[in-house]
Amino acid sequence: MAGSIAAAAFFPGPPAPPPPKSALGERPDSLDVRGMAAKQASSSSAVRAGRTRAHAAVPKVNGGGGKSALADAEHDAMPSAAQPRTFYNQLPDWSMLLAAITTIFLAAEKQWTLLDWKPKRPDMLVDTLGFGTIVHDGVMFRQNFSIRSYEIGADRTASIETLMNHLQETALNHVKVVGLLGDGFGSTPEMSKRNLFWVVSQMQAIVERYPCWGDTVEVNTWVGAHGKNGMRRDWHIRDSVTGHTVLKATSKWVMMNKLTRKLARIPDEVRAEIVPFFSEYAAIEDQDHRKFPKLPEYDRATSAKYVRTGLTPRWADLDINQHVNNVKYIGWILESAPISILENHELASIVLDYKRECGRNSVLQSHTTVHTDCADEPGETTLHCEHLLSLESGPTIVKARTMWRPKGAKSQETVALSW
Repeated sequence: MAGSIAAAAFFPGPPAPPPPKSALGERPDSLDVRGMAAKQASSSSAVRAGRTRAHAAVPKVNGGGGKSALADAEHDAMPSAAQPRTFYNQLPDWSMLLAAITTIFLAAEKQWTLLDWKPKRPDMLVDTLGFGTIVHDGVMFRQNFSIRSYEIGADRTASIETLMNHLQETALNHVKVVGLLGDGFGSTPEMSKRNLFWVVSQMQAIVERYPCWGDTVEVNTWVGAHGKNGMRRDWHIRDSVTGHTVLKATSKWVMMNKLTRKLARIPDEVRAEIVPFFSEYAAIEDQDHRKFPKLPEYDRATSAKYVRTGLTPRWADLDINQHVNNVKYIGWILESAPISILENHELASIVLDYKRECGRNSVLQSHTTVHTDCADEPGETTLHCEHLLSLESGPTIVKARTMWRPKGAKSQETVALSW
């Protein structure tokens, strides 16, 4: 009630005419809380409203002599049209405001529906945040990727670098999810204490098909033992809708000291961290163990050689361990491949043998030797290439072997993992 009086002070109504006086100068018999004369109302509804306000009114105390201003308990004579304006009766009609807001929301919802923003395939809703999950009794990590527009090339399909980046991302997320990520990429807590980190020494990948923009692929990865001082990591990528294999890959990793940049043995503490996650399953059963020829030697009768020089790493090509990311090497290797191969063939498989790391101030050259293997069909030839990426000063960085199939040729589609 006190709030009503205070609100009325801030929102005064129009000034009321002075109350009439009687012949003897007496005050009127009926006064409202402001001391204004109350008029007789003929309507019964006005009488009831006046009585209600009269019961809610509070007498105003005169601070001078303790006399009270009279408050008419009846308010019988106050018509509704002459009632004083207060904070409450100046508020807007909330029902109309609510109706306006509802109309706006319905119109916005209709417009949003017309844009057809919702994905048309349920597989696009799977693992949209990209967190991944542990499956198969804790030994496999699974993560989904949607192929983005900036990940496709001139063929309107994902590039080999895109697929390789997905392999690397799932490997790191696997280590992170199981709680083995130290203070750097590829290091467990015990490795970080000893300034050790993993480096890849060999990798082999077989590509059965290349996904297109908007496709969703499911990447599975797991680790295993390789010799006494190495680790193996495998991947299997499949189409999340059809289940057909997209890519299979395996790799071998060794430890390097971050300070000395030399290879190191696996400490027992580190081995105890990673052994519980080992699996014996192999993504590629028949691995390519052929030795690489010494480039640039080649048979002029059946091969041709291409060279690209002056390749230098950018700052963005370095990883957290201050050496060139291994996926970047693939791009450099293909820099020297003839454009005719890239236009008419697609990469079917690649084998990489990493010899040494590459730093930010390195200058490299790429060598490619093309061999014609056989003709599967009239007008279609299958090619294989030998690659060498080296410093211009001489030392070899990476050796590689690639197999190419004609574009449009059907690869053998296999269904995903069978554990």
